[in-house]
Amino acid sequence: MDPQQQAIAEEFDRYNESYDATVNRAIAFSGQKVESFTRAKADDLLRTLASHFGSPRQLSLLDVGCGIGNYHPLLLPLVDSITGVDVSGACIAKAQERNPTASYKVYDGDHLPYGAQQFDVTFCICVLHHVPPERWPQFAGEMRRVTRTGGLVVVYEHNPKNPLTRKVVRDCEFDRDAVLLTMAQTRQLLTAAGCSDVTTRSILTLPPIGGFVERLDGLFANLPLGSQYRATGLVK
Repeated sequence: MDPQQQAIAEEFDRYNESYDATVNRAIAFSGQKVESFTRAKADDLLRTLASHFGSPRQLSLLDVGCGIGNYHPLLLPLVDSITGVDVSGACIAKAQERNPTASYKVYDGDHLPYGAQQFDVTFCICVLHHVPPERWPQFAGEMRRVTRTGGLVVVYEHNPKNPLTRKVVRDCEFDRDAVLLTMAQTRQLLTAAGCSDVTTRSILTLPPIGGFVERLDGLFANLPLGSQYRATGLVK
């Protein structure tokens, strides 16, 4: 692991027990907890998979930069398998403890430890902004490499055009050195990596409080207003 990736790994090793509390302090002004945003993005991912594949129950998923596996309890009952990788060994150990039916590996941040076309879906959630910008093409290329033909590469990221998002990033202890990507940059990355039919959609324009408000959020999907966004690319 090169020195930059090692520094990132060591930083997140320190937060393996306090990740949720750290995020909750940064988003306290919203009146929401990290669990609400986690559930909203897990639901959005499942809807995206259902739209493309039909039922997701036979799908194998790879979560790149999975951290402590916050999303996996919400996904595991509804898909065939989940595999997670992260540069932080401490976070991987915590994820495995929390989700014993999932599979986890530590990796070097550059080369995913899997063969080509091994997963139906490869996704990452608010990870790219921690990756050094010069490694973004490598990161996206590896996601595409391990995804099967007909599968999806899905990236969730913070929206730098949203002022509240920028506030959260400034206030979050482990996000202070983050470099946020615009929707256009992420589209370009996935396209350059070889993905087809790349699309981006705003999410979390409204607070993730469930029910009618959360359904209403979809009406703003084509406007660059959301606190985060989803980029999706097809592997052909």
